[in-house]
Amino acid sequence: MATSKKDWTTGRVQVYTGNGKGKTTAALGLAFRAAGAGLRTYVGQFMKGMKYSELDSAALTAGAVTIEQYGHPEFCQVGKTSPEDKRLAAEGLSRIRAAIASGLYDIVVMDEVCTTLFFKLLTVEEILDVIQSKPDGLELVLTGRYAPESLIAAADLVTEMKEIKHYYEKGVPSRVGIEN
Repeated sequence: MATSKKDWTTGRVQVYTGNGKGKTTAALGLAFRAAGAGLRTYVGQFMKGMKYSELDSAALTAGAVTIEQYGHPEFCQVGKTSPEDKRLAAEGLSRIRAAIASGLYDIVVMDEVCTTLFFKLLTVEEILDVIQSKPDGLELVLTGRYAPESLIAAADLVTEMKEIKHYYEKGVPSRVGIEN
């Protein structure tokens, strides 16, 4: 049985992980579905600073979806993270905590946060603290490859995106509106 916003009081923790395409897309789909139900979503994009089409789409929601980025225009690569990457991730975590504490949002998405753990930009303990301290009525969504077992154990819902086939392997570049 579906609940309405009025009787929706227990927020869950969702994790979208795996090596397949669709983790951010799933989180954004949830945000735009929630907007249609009158809910407000904050999306914090870790490790991202490039122009993605969802930034423009959020403007179409009349303030129901807010997206902020905490990264450089180029995504981090293994072995190539810098102190600046770490600083941006810490700043992003601070912004996430502020969004949660503000009481303005029904859903908070920590996009690519699992990947920040893989790159050692943030710690698992910091993310578990966010999960444990979230208010009951807040839905918290974590995305990114390499979700550690401790986050999986702390979540109420975990979805793994598994790549079977991808056209990137044939040299198809990222396309505006589809991948970015």
